[in-house]
Amino acid sequence: MKIGFIGLGIMGKPMSKNLLQAGYELVVLDHKQTAMDELAALGAETAPTPGAVAERTEIILTMLPNSPQVKEVILGPDGVVAGAKAGALVIDTSSIAPLVSREVGARLAERGVRFLDAPVSGGEPKAVDGTLSFMVGGPEADFAAARPVLACMGSSVVLCGGVGAGNVTKLANQVMVAVNIAAASEALLLATKAGVEPEKVFEAIKGGLAGSAALNAKAPLIMDRRFDPGFRINLHIKDLANVLDTGHEVGAPLPLTAAVMEMMQTLKADGHEKKDHGALALYYEKLGGAEISRGERE
Repeated sequence: MKIGFIGLGIMGKPMSKNLLQAGYELVVLDHKQTAMDELAALGAETAPTPGAVAERTEIILTMLPNSPQVKEVILGPDGVVAGAKAGALVIDTSSIAPLVSREVGARLAERGVRFLDAPVSGGEPKAVDGTLSFMVGGPEADFAAARPVLACMGSSVVLCGGVGAGNVTKLANQVMVAVNIAAASEALLLATKAGVEPEKVFEAIKGGLAGSAALNAKAPLIMDRRFDPGFRINLHIKDLANVLDTGHEVGAPLPLTAAVMEMMQTLKADGHEKKDHGALALYYEKLGGAEISRGERE
């Protein structure tokens, strides 16, 4: 089977490499020639437009920044829709607004092209090691066709409902991650200001009810002052904007999300937008006038 992959950024590049390692033939496209050259050196074909990718493939995956880019790449004049054959399957792994996923799915369906929204969680490290979590929206039959492909890039592949349900689930994920990191930062700064080593606090609580995957992943990095992405603040801002827009559309109150969004906007204003979302700790450190770090750190 030949697969198309459009979008070879911080997530898409390692995802596409895992597909090559699994034995799939790939046709790739990115706005950066260097990214395409890197995949070509590993055996992938390259194509000049999204439509050209679709002409050569049966399944087309996209991993793009946000809703406008997804609409342009899939529905634009030289988009996937221009080259996709009837029966082809488009899988958008981007994190975008659920209503846009439904719009894209409906437009493709008019041409006899199938569509799944399948955003991911796990960031670059899990994209590299092939253990992403896929949250999928679409018909069960299309999910069954896509699952073996997605399983080459992720350790969890779950059908959440119809088209759009994947991105609703991803928005819920991003709420929990953002609030969790903010709460962990707040708690560790409290410990620091109270004279207790944050590392000791982390070790004591990580196995209890307060423990979480987000705490385990981010607390050590915060204490080591490692804020290289990971998952950038500016991308989480994008996701929380989609959360708040969707919440307003459906009438869901989101006060904690709104609060963390303002923290991230403050970090962006301070020039930290390209740091990992674990840099939420810097917001608290600035307010509290203290640094969260390991006891032995000089």
